Amino acid sequence: MKKITVIGSGSWGTALACTLSKNGCDVTLWSFLEREAENLKRDKENKEFLPGVKIPENIKITTDTGCVKDAEMVVFAVPSKFVRDNAKIFSPNIAEGTIVVNVAKGLEESSLKRLSEVIEEEIPQCRVAVLSGPSHAEEVGREIPTACAAVSKDIETAKIVQDTFINKCFRIYINNDIIGVEIGAALKNLIALAAGVCDGIGFGDNTKAALMTRGLAEITRLGVKMGADRETFYGLTGVGDLIVTCTSMHSRNRRAGILIGQGKSLKETLDEVHMVVEGVNTAEAAYKLSKKYNVEMPITTEIHRVLFEGEDPKQAVITLMSRDKTHESDNYRK
Repeated sequence: MKKITVIGSGSWGTALACTLSKNGCDVTLWSFLEREAENLKRDKENKEFLPGVKIPENIKITTDTGCVKDAEMVVFAVPSKFVRDNAKIFSPNIAEGTIVVNVAKGLEESSLKRLSEVIEEEIPQCRVAVLSGPSHAEEVGREIPTACAAVSKDIETAKIVQDTFINKCFRIYINNDIIGVEIGAALKNLIALAAGVCDGIGFGDNTKAALMTRGLAEITRLGVKMGADRETFYGLTGVGDLIVTCTSMHSRNRRAGILIGQGKSLKETLDEVHMVVEGVNTAEAAYKLSKKYNVEMPITTEIHRVLFEGEDPKQAVITLMSRDKTHESDNYRK
């Protein structure tokens, strides 16, 4: 029986812990808060973040940072802005060669690094992998058919992650383009925010289709410039994740965008959503990366202005629609 520790007891961490337990693994779920851990133990349900999904009796729940000592695999399911701090905390107890799977989708704002790079810096003794794709925790927890990709520079590591997570409801593909997967996963949250803004303003399907398509174009431009494979962005972790995040009310990024489009401030929006909105955390890093790599990213630029410079959302759309005429394919090549 494979011993696995899941770090982070939010909706995604809880859903994955349940999946792994049902796959026959010996699972420990780590929570940062003692109160939250006690509630999970008592209720056998994450009533705040994943209501209606029962936590199997054999999942151990703890706040002890030593819970990774004997783990063969450690799953990091914490928000992107907490990945480095948690990696530092757990690193001394993680054994040489342990597979660390990151499932957060974002970038580190201060360094502009991808999250796998952050983990490699803080836990150099581990084998890093990423699990990503169109996967709402609410659906995975209820065993609704879902497909994702297990990704690592070392394809054998990716295969181990694939074998560990795959089941009749959770299909896992493998990929070794970790740059493309992480850039696609992080930046689709920005486009989902923008899609939500359009919904909040009252625009229609035409607007959203254009936004998603042009959003994919600029994500692809940046990713390729950073060394990713173009094809990755047309797979599960690119267009697949973009579709689900831009169209579903499970998406906290889209929900946040709707509130902003309706005229609420960023603070009011985050208070109302009451969950981490990764698109907001990623916006600054994505904007800086566009400047660093000299890549034209107009949607990223406008959503950055709306979030942090007080630009009116309707004006942002007007600005995008009034840009200079261009050839569609030119934007993929730049």
